[in-house]
Amino acid sequence: MVDGQVIRQAVILAGGKGSRLRPLTDSVPKAMIEIAGRCIIDHQIEWLAQSGVSDVVVSAGYLHEVLTEHLQGHAQPVRVHTVVEDEPLGRGGGLKYAGKHLPQPGEAWYALNADIWTRFDLREMAAYHVERDAVATIGLARPRIPWGVVDVDEFGRVIDFVEAPPSPYPVNGGIYVFSPRILDLLPAVGDHERSTFPLLAKQRQLAGFPIEGYWRAIDTAKDVSEAAKELEG
Repeated sequence: MVDGQVIRQAVILAGGKGSRLRPLTDSVPKAMIEIAGRCIIDHQIEWLAQSGVSDVVVSAGYLHEVLTEHLQGHAQPVRVHTVVEDEPLGRGGGLKYAGKHLPQPGEAWYALNADIWTRFDLREMAAYHVERDAVATIGLARPRIPWGVVDVDEFGRVIDFVEAPPSPYPVNGGIYVFSPRILDLLPAVGDHERSTFPLLAKQRQLAGFPIEGYWRAIDTAKDVSEAAKELEG
């Protein structure tokens, strides 16, 4: 909640080509990749709706006609408006462009990368954002390291082997809560992680919310198969 109100609007960045997912993305955009028989973006929209969101702006680019047809051809639990970048604006520019199409420009909003499959309490993240009076809050994930690691004692003796442990360092999980003033700070073209976020961090106006639920970035075909196994398990 934000000031006692549920956040009711969100942006999904769905313009990427998903080159590392080819040939899966030869005919559909990354956001329409299926995990256990369901498109990523359908899962995300349902999750947003369950969190109180009523309006979603989808920023499309690569194969936008296919994505728009999919969204319009299926009953949605929220109002969905698709915008198309005439030219690539970068993630920060894409957020700014799509954010300007939100129905309530004076209210807070969520933003998601379209290649994230996750489930956690979004309202809890919104409350965390308000408590810290942040301009932006990043969802922080701890993805599993793809290799086994070796644990040693203070004398350098091996005491254990751990298969694919969570990263000891949190990463940007591609999920955000933004205050309305973020629009003036996002670049028109470029990456917000290299411009806006470092500035906010210096000003102590950027918060990091630890994601406790399931989280996985879908970057490769291996991610697709492993996510399907995890969700069915």
